[in-house]
Amino acid sequence: MAELDGRVAIVTGAASGVGAATARVLAREGAAVVVADINAGGAEAVAKRIRAAGGRAVPAVTDVAEEAQVAAMVDVAVREFGRLDLLHNNAALAGPEVMTRDTLITEIDPELWDRVMRVNLRGYALGAKHAIPAMLEGGGSGVIVNTSSGTGLLGEPSRSAYGTSKAAIFGLTRSIATQYGKQGIRCVALALGLIATEALKANFAQPVQDMMTGHHLTPRLGEPEDVAEVVSFLASDRAAFITGCAIPVDGGFTAHTASYADELRLLEAAGG
Repeated sequence: MAELDGRVAIVTGAASGVGAATARVLAREGAAVVVADINAGGAEAVAKRIRAAGGRAVPAVTDVAEEAQVAAMVDVAVREFGRLDLLHNNAALAGPEVMTRDTLITEIDPELWDRVMRVNLRGYALGAKHAIPAMLEGGGSGVIVNTSSGTGLLGEPSRSAYGTSKAAIFGLTRSIATQYGKQGIRCVALALGLIATEALKANFAQPVQDMMTGHHLTPRLGEPEDVAEVVSFLASDRAAFITGCAIPVDGGFTAHTASYADELRLLEAAGG
């Protein structure tokens, strides 16, 4: 029997990248999945691929910044599959049209700041607001996994709004876990390193990707499936004692001193 048989999951931002990979892995492990995304065609394509592989999935066109749409998304899970066990809050504003404008704090566009916070932070809070009652009604337990980033732990030369939103997700995660833990709800954040999604390739030129690979302790950047497998584990009973924390899925990016990559280059130059 697959590990997540009988479970029902919602994955936001699931039309591509980490969200799409997570939806596929959860379905592989037996979960029924609501593939939620603002991109209707992408959500349907992912759901169709899951169904073609023998899994259960339906799309839900959702702008996570809009509360009525988030509530409707949760209703889809309950209506189609009878319950809700897992919410993977994963949607984020991370396209080049946003990231290239997200610069120094003294140059920030307040409208852009608000847009990033509405999706990256408000969207996660709204997801939890509507998912938790459904989880409690369906069986009294559930798991919320929030996608954050190492940029929420470390300062960057730019991307002020994005980094701040990701830092706030850690606080939101602890609040959810603290407030609803005794009722059987677990909440965990993921502190991601660079994951080789299409969005990353659009935001970072190859030389930048190569430079960032040098700051990871692994020989490569992460793949969406690396994250998806962790989400699947956290949704399972094997992770029943894990809550209120941030788990790094970052190839060691946050594990070393800031001079790590430079020291390696010096050692290599010296023949060490």
